[in-house]
Amino acid sequence: MKYDFTSIIDRVGKDAMAVDAVGKGGWGSFPVPREGFDFIPMWVADMNFATAPSVVESVKQRLEHPLFGYYGTRDEYYESIIRWQEQHHKVTGLTKEAIGYEHGVHGFVTSAIAVLTEPGDKVLVHSPVYVGFAADVDMQGRTSVYSPLKKDAEGIYRMDYEDMDKKLKENNIHTAIFCSPHNPTGRVWERWELEKALEVYEKNDCYVISDEIWADLTYTGHQHIPTQSVNAWAREHVVAAYAPSKTFNLAGMIGSYHVIYSKYLRDRIGAHSARTHYNSQHLLSMYALLGAYSPEGAEWVEELKQVLEENLRYGTQFIHEHFPDVDVTMPQGTYMLFLDLTRYCERTGKTLDDMLHAGWDVGVGWQDGRGFKGPCHIRMNLALPKSRVEEAFDRLQKHVFVD
Repeated sequence: MKYDFTSIIDRVGKDAMAVDAVGKGGWGSFPVPREGFDFIPMWVADMNFATAPSVVESVKQRLEHPLFGYYGTRDEYYESIIRWQEQHHKVTGLTKEAIGYEHGVHGFVTSAIAVLTEPGDKVLVHSPVYVGFAADVDMQGRTSVYSPLKKDAEGIYRMDYEDMDKKLKENNIHTAIFCSPHNPTGRVWERWELEKALEVYEKNDCYVISDEIWADLTYTGHQHIPTQSVNAWAREHVVAAYAPSKTFNLAGMIGSYHVIYSKYLRDRIGAHSARTHYNSQHLLSMYALLGAYSPEGAEWVEELKQVLEENLRYGTQFIHEHFPDVDVTMPQGTYMLFLDLTRYCERTGKTLDDMLHAGWDVGVGWQDGRGFKGPCHIRMNLALPKSRVEEAFDRLQKHVFVD
């Protein structure tokens, strides 16, 4: 490969939540592993790979100019997004006017909820759910109503359209949060699935807030379809959030963007975020996106996807072969595994906490799935050099999944 996805980079002391949370307390913190084991970060959704060289080069070039005062967004910023969306997601008709900077996807979701709902309203969300959505809804005085995804005979998570329709009607819901590709299950929705979901939303006069931050990371046989592109109704009633942060490991740069075709919704949501004064773009995040959404960045992503898919296949196959009581499905997108330990815990009498702590004890920093509405689940980040993934599963086999 042209790019380096094998070097193990020491992130300790470099402000990385993924590793510096160890032993510090607070959200996502882990106990210090016992003697003889280093920590392998497999929890928070950032990657343990250096970002694309084109990103670093773009930021570096801007840093060579020593003035960092007030600035305007370059036309190249919008042009890069339009080109990326067209080349990678087959989007047509996207214009500069439909694109807006967002200070993180959460900022966009909270602004959209504030505009589209009133305190006391209910919002439809699928479960398992990305843990942040619950806070985005509930901390604003709204209530999340969950429509569970169901596994089919092949273990693939599917939407329950009847349940969605029932809960929209019973709870008088007119706003939903949608996740595509879906975190934490790794589903990449097929066109027919999106069409059926949108049919339910349209029938119930329901606006849709679509988080599509994982759009670039899909694997063999699967293609992300932007929700807004499915039909004319979706174009006017779905608002979507994107970012280079998951694709290029740029969460610390805080640079997301929205796509809103409806002028009415664009004006309302934009006005809300402008009045709170939180939504100003960081100069260097603009240059990070320019470096990411470049031909060199696209080349880097293609190699990254090969590495991630290999890691995910390795992890999924290892679990199937060595931990048969653990249910897991090969993700179609994202770089997270979502492990269901229900059968294993029932057979062994162990609790989910027992398993989590056994992993942490030997330095496998995996994540409690209960915050994602997985009652006996663990979420695992496999965006690490393959050698670290192999080491983690070796430790799980020798020290954790032992009866």
